[in-house]
Amino acid sequence: MTIRSTAARFLGASTFALVAFAAQPALAQDADTAGAESTDGQLNTIIVTANRREENLQDVPVSAATLDASTVRTIFDAGAEITALAARVPGLFVESSNGRAAPRFYIRGLGNTDFDLAASQPVSVVMDDVVMENVTLKSFPIFDVERIEVLRGPQGTLFGRNTPAGIVKIDTVKPGDEFAVDGSVSYGSFNSISADGGVTVPLAPGVVSLRLSGLWQQRDNWVDNGFTGEEDAYGAYSEVAGRAQLLVTPGDRLSILGSYSIRDLDGQSTLFRANILGPGDNELNDNYDRDTVFYDAGGRNEAAYKAEIATAKVDYEADFATFTSITSWANSEGRSRGDIDGGFGASFLPVMGPGFIPFPSDTQDSIDLEQFTQEVRIASAANGPLQWQVGGFYFDSDFDVTTVGFDFPPAVTVNHTNESWAVFGQVTGEITPALKLTGGLRYTEDEKQFAVTQTSFISGPGAQNRTVEDERISWDLAAFYDVSLDASVYARVASGFRAPTIQGRDVAFGSAPSIATSEKIMSYEAGFKSEFAGRSIRLNGAVYYYTIEDPQFTAVGGAGNLVQLVNADKGRGYGFELDSAFQVTPDFLITAGVSWNNTKIQDDTLAVGICGQCTVTDPTVVLSGNTRALVDGNPFPNAPEWIADVTARYGVPVGNGGEIFAFTDWAYQGKTNLFIYESAEFNTNNQIEGGLRVGYAKTDGSFEIAAFVRNITDADNVKGGIDFNNNTAFVNDPRVFGISGRVSY
Repeated sequence: MTIRSTAARFLGASTFALVAFAAQPALAQDADTAGAESTDGQLNTIIVTANRREENLQDVPVSAATLDASTVRTIFDAGAEITALAARVPGLFVESSNGRAAPRFYIRGLGNTDFDLAASQPVSVVMDDVVMENVTLKSFPIFDVERIEVLRGPQGTLFGRNTPAGIVKIDTVKPGDEFAVDGSVSYGSFNSISADGGVTVPLAPGVVSLRLSGLWQQRDNWVDNGFTGEEDAYGAYSEVAGRAQLLVTPGDRLSILGSYSIRDLDGQSTLFRANILGPGDNELNDNYDRDTVFYDAGGRNEAAYKAEIATAKVDYEADFATFTSITSWANSEGRSRGDIDGGFGASFLPVMGPGFIPFPSDTQDSIDLEQFTQEVRIASAANGPLQWQVGGFYFDSDFDVTTVGFDFPPAVTVNHTNESWAVFGQVTGEITPALKLTGGLRYTEDEKQFAVTQTSFISGPGAQNRTVEDERISWDLAAFYDVSLDASVYARVASGFRAPTIQGRDVAFGSAPSIATSEKIMSYEAGFKSEFAGRSIRLNGAVYYYTIEDPQFTAVGGAGNLVQLVNADKGRGYGFELDSAFQVTPDFLITAGVSWNNTKIQDDTLAVGICGQCTVTDPTVVLSGNTRALVDGNPFPNAPEWIADVTARYGVPVGNGGEIFAFTDWAYQGKTNLFIYESAEFNTNNQIEGGLRVGYAKTDGSFEIAAFVRNITDADNVKGGIDFNNNTAFVNDPRVFGISGRVSY
């Protein structure tokens, strides 16, 4: 495939035009401010880029939370992937029924449960200023990270692409002027290995610098196949990723940063487990055995994906403003196959199990995608009472998705294209020394096209062409007031939208494509930010209320195992978030966060398909001979009511510049309904997972060795369900013990 747009070629050329006359050297967060722990009894400053410039978290009128590099490495110690970020900050939830390949993000309850590789999401993942739109790009491994920011609430002015819920913003370590090496390696249960590191080499000090970084994660098979009797048949993966960045600064005003990233995953899709819930409740039953599945198909649930991303960022710092151009191209291709029914046999065969299996399902989805983005910005000089920025953005993607069954349905390929462009601006003015006002505006046009390019006797003849488009204005307005030197309050009103979406996977099963119109959100938020007790305590909080017109939902599964997009009439959500840090002593740091979120579907006529064996608790109606659930008043799917996280680190000084330390982290996910309808089986509550690290470290951060354990209680937590005529679900990873080492110099 190729990106065909003339506009794309024109905008791409702007990068080279800006080289001749445009922006400032790339800035990197000081390593001393990356985390919260301090040696002088004060909390470190946390830098965020919520407004596309580096600012103190305490000065930004947005509900935001961060994860520093050390915390990210701890979360991923046992080889975890991006879904491990779930519940690590208030309001954020992440899950996947596609293994390590296609995560689904939710912020403040807004997300999309669609498992298809073409699914659209209202949470945007932005890595190094480039939007990762498709779900396979969202799963790009996290390594050599400087920080991760979670921006909660609509971010449609500056970031645009599908951000009515918020953004997960990932910034990696950039090249610098000094030689530097840092990395970590861990080894644990199931022969789990995770290695992550980077090296900066100044090729011409002050002019040219190179950074090379990489990731290697692998695990052996550890799950038996109870049907075939094969031991250690499932659970393995091997993933390699790398990144090369070249920073050229030919003068004080100009910087050019080029990067090229690759990923190669050879693993397995999610292990579905038939009939492990209920019936009549959401408890795991006797069909569940963490170490065993019962598969008669699925081709060993193989999953293989490759991706590459190339980006050129050019900055030029003029006297009055900074000019920025970001050009990026990405490719992702791969496939995943699974025993979708989660068991063996069927009701019309001599054997079946565990439990009742109406009919077998063994399917594979594959994707071949190209994405091109171009952004240009002009931002005022950093100092002064008035700050502004204006810019333009172009997005173009083209991808094929092929669905094939073994032995049904036959292969069908569909093509999706998406072209979008936007112009935006933001102004921040200092009204008084204590009061700042910020306003932003964005105009967006978005068009999607769909066609069947490989038909079958099931899909029917013809391309079934579909086209959807929309144009919208998004805006936000915020006020930030310093009550004192240590405390501020803010209020923010923001709008956002997610463009119309086409879902065509069901063409392979003989159903027409489904379409959802644009969803429009209006969000109201008020919060406070404070540091006191000599900057040893940080307490930030926010309350919010939002309404959505025509929210997009996905009705998945049911007796027909379909994936149908639907629009509800309205939806609403409200709640609060609280982030805190306590530097109890210079050697003892505690962080804690909590969020409460209440969401509600508001549509007294919306009726969706239901499961075949679960206990539906919604009112039901019969439409065209099919039983449907009325979902008015239900919470949004996969919207945890409570999320909480706690970390604590205590160090005991030993020797010259060393310490013995203990670090523990815990995450809590409260009541969560898995689908758009409610049932006794497909919901979860009271899930807790924790980790522990104990070891020796140099206080300057240059060396650390530790023993660790993830999922320390070996909790069996249901992470999602498969609504496929049997009470099938999938669970979290087991407990992993291991050792790890880290270096930085």
